[in-house]
Amino acid sequence: MDVSDPHHNPSAPGPRPGPRPRRADDPISHTVDRRKVVFGLGFGVVAAAGARHLDTTLTDGVIVEGTQVRTGEAPTAADTDASSEAPSDFSGDSPPAEGQFEAPVLDASKRLAPGQTADVVFTGGRIIDPETGFDRIGNIALIGTTIVEISDQPIPANREISAGNLVVSPGFIDMLSYSPNGYGEWWKVADGVTTNVGMHGLRFDASSFYGRWSEAGVPINFGGAVHNSHVRSELGYPPDSNAEDSQITDISRAIEAQVRAGYLGIHVQPEYAPGVSTTEMMEMGRLAADLDVPLCVHARFSDNIEPGLQSEATGELVSVARETGCHVHIEHLNSTGGTGRMADALGEIEAAIAEGLRMTSCMYPYEFWATTLKSARFRDWQEKFGISYEDLQVAGTNVRLNADTFAEALDGNLLTAAFAIPPGDIELGMQAPFMMIGSDAILELPHNNHPRSTGCFSRTIAEYSRNKGLISLGDALAMMTIRPAELLGISSPQMTRKGRMQIGADADITVFDPVTIADQSTIENPAQESVGVKYVFVNGTEVRNPEGNITSSLPGVAIRSDRA
Repeated sequence: MDVSDPHHNPSAPGPRPGPRPRRADDPISHTVDRRKVVFGLGFGVVAAAGARHLDTTLTDGVIVEGTQVRTGEAPTAADTDASSEAPSDFSGDSPPAEGQFEAPVLDASKRLAPGQTADVVFTGGRIIDPETGFDRIGNIALIGTTIVEISDQPIPANREISAGNLVVSPGFIDMLSYSPNGYGEWWKVADGVTTNVGMHGLRFDASSFYGRWSEAGVPINFGGAVHNSHVRSELGYPPDSNAEDSQITDISRAIEAQVRAGYLGIHVQPEYAPGVSTTEMMEMGRLAADLDVPLCVHARFSDNIEPGLQSEATGELVSVARETGCHVHIEHLNSTGGTGRMADALGEIEAAIAEGLRMTSCMYPYEFWATTLKSARFRDWQEKFGISYEDLQVAGTNVRLNADTFAEALDGNLLTAAFAIPPGDIELGMQAPFMMIGSDAILELPHNNHPRSTGCFSRTIAEYSRNKGLISLGDALAMMTIRPAELLGISSPQMTRKGRMQIGADADITVFDPVTIADQSTIENPAQESVGVKYVFVNGTEVRNPEGNITSSLPGVAIRSDRA
């Protein structure tokens, strides 16, 4: 849960069209170079050791969680250029394909007609579609809200934008964010995000939420999941109180009404609401299966000390998927369920998918989480997480704590980052074919946030694809585009047209420099835009260009379920 959660900030305000997404027999696992990590037995050693790189072949409110953020002075774009040994074309990643040019097509009826002129064309860019593996230098044309042509030949257009030495990608999808707030969305835009969806649960009535932001206008698409804890609270059931059978029925009915009013799925967080019993979790799974929407869960335990092990938490979720048939999405596996045991957690999910269960997960690319010092997560923190005072850093400062300063910070219940996630956990997670990137944050004033609120997506590309070379650029983009689009497409036909660089897809487009793209945000100052994102178009409308964000442009639309 993020500091921006409105629960902790009371002042925060028929037939289904289109193709249906893949189901259990085709799990979300798109990659461009088709590499996979072999999970399971033996990889616990790798996770414990940390930074070993794998190069194996596929065998078939105030709570924040996160990971390592650079402290001190952030690198500039010039520093990034100077430190990169990559050629000036595409950052050392595998070059685009050559030979016959066959553009990916989602809807041929939307294709540019002979003699027709496009509104906008991006010329000479590296066009990557993570769903099909398409990766070519070419031109891409838009009319209105739609991609109408992808070609290696000139395309007539009213406006041409040179994309030479840039990547033209589907817009990034942040599926584990929070509600728009009129401010944080613009930092997402600078990070390449075109769709911001709060699957970590929103504490609003669905109709009010969608109505408010549709009327106010937002630069990027928005949506979210119904929050089990919010519904419980509205019905008078405290977070630490077990619900009886009739009460669970009341909770279930209220949640169903919210999904039918537009929410995309169901969020449950038993770590913060321990009163949610396994019985209630199973009922949430049955409801998600009946409605055919994702069940997104902040798992029950986040440490490896009895009582309550992370292995039990992930085991519970595998059981929910098995017994109910719903799609279970495990939120931020790096900080809850997989911390210090990432290889085992990935192996458990991989085995469940092989069994035919519907499971996915997400993570954020940092090696620390953060929350307020008086929260339950910091209870017995040294024993639970194996860290000490010097592994803690108060948000808004660049100084690590000691025994004396910790007491003062605790008295003030300050938001504090804990460097408690092994680097190897992040590296292993990045290579999982069912993993997605989700920030679990959105920036708010006065910037008391985790840096992932502003740098999550550019960091994934810069650190784990370009710098470490752990994943291809196509794999990195898959985690941010097609995989979350398919997850959200389970309940929203709108998402079957997003996350794709295909003729007939929505014109949600991020154009970035693969050599310079990088995060700049830190624990001390998260309010720093990423660098390297040159253009962002949302539903065919420009919201960012090399001069910066276009704050008068508000083309975002509500992303809703069709379960009414």
